[in-house]
Amino acid sequence: MGIVNLTPDSFSGDGTGSDAERAIRHARQQFEAGADILDLGAESTRPGAVQASADEELQRLLPVLREIVGWGVPVSIDTYKPAVMRAALEAGAAMVNDICALTRPGALEAVAGSDCAVCLMHMQGEPGTMQLAPHYDDVVKEVHDFLAQQVALCRQAGIADARIVLDPGFGFGKHLEHNIALFRQLTATTSDGLPLLAGVSRKAMLGAITGRPVDQRLAASLAAALLAVRNGAKIVRVHDVAATKDALAVLAALDTGG
Repeated sequence: MGIVNLTPDSFSGDGTGSDAERAIRHARQQFEAGADILDLGAESTRPGAVQASADEELQRLLPVLREIVGWGVPVSIDTYKPAVMRAALEAGAAMVNDICALTRPGALEAVAGSDCAVCLMHMQGEPGTMQLAPHYDDVVKEVHDFLAQQVALCRQAGIADARIVLDPGFGFGKHLEHNIALFRQLTATTSDGLPLLAGVSRKAMLGAITGRPVDQRLAASLAAALLAVRNGAKIVRVHDVAATKDALAVLAALDTGG
């Protein structure tokens, strides 16, 4: 999954803001680098981020989405707002990637009324304050139980398992020790074997481990992507598609499963 940030304040420094042409060029680069899914996000959800309005989000999103839906690659929309979901699905989006796991009023109905895929992510708190004091008694169990609960609600709404992907939400209301515990027990966070998405590219957890600033975390991001796949992830959400594809190709060719 290739990241296309349409925000002016992305933590990773690659946001395109309201420059649709620049965003389309970046999406094309991600596509040509081999992305199997393009993930468009028009509101920053980094720690401390300020919420954007649905109108602002759609102004950034729709011109880019309408351009790239015809490229032959599934397009995912990173949003938690039902109004944005509905507009994006009408414009041809194939997937909703929701950091709130369809908990916002109207979100479940917006997805259930479509045939789109959905990624349910765990987050403790909300982006503006989620990293201030996250606490868990058992982070793996609590993430698993939350995701299982949301899967049950999806099933009740008529959303088939084949449409659902789960994301433990690395860095979303979690300190480094929480992220490490989830990473090491990745498959224990899934419900009934549903596929897992891991998004750790360039994140602060990698900076905490390596001491590197965000623009020097490529090696760490590649290592994390490889380990996520080894640990059971079916999708990795990344900024550096070409490098990650190369690393995964080597893993597939040389890995002995040891």
